[in-house]
Amino acid sequence: MNLTGQSIYAKDPDYRTSRNSGDDPEYLAKVRSLPCCICYEYGMKQESRTTAHHVIMGRGGSRRTPDKMAIPLCDGHHQGDRDTSKIAIHRQPKAWREAYGPDTDWIGWTQERCV
Repeated sequence: MNLTGQSIYAKDPDYRTSRNSGDDPEYLAKVRSLPCCICYEYGMKQESRTTAHHVIMGRGGSRRTPDKMAIPLCDGHHQGDRDTSKIAIHRQPKAWREAYGPDTDWIGWTQERCV
């Protein structure tokens, strides 16, 4: 919020997706080409395509983290919309963290594979 009580994003609706916010479409394409890091490391069968999850744990406020901090997750481990057989981070963040640790722990795993 600014002093007028308006959102700081109101004047620039594309602020969250601008180049200044850390967008890197090429990197995200590499992330999506990887297997789900959880399925891969825990020996699970990946039932859905890989999506790029921007880490949320430890993030302050509502701003999305930069693309270089995205990790590869299948739908079951990400949103859980199509695959409800797994713990989805956006549906059960506490259970996800207890099972797999903070999502930020998977950034290095991803970056090593996106070189």
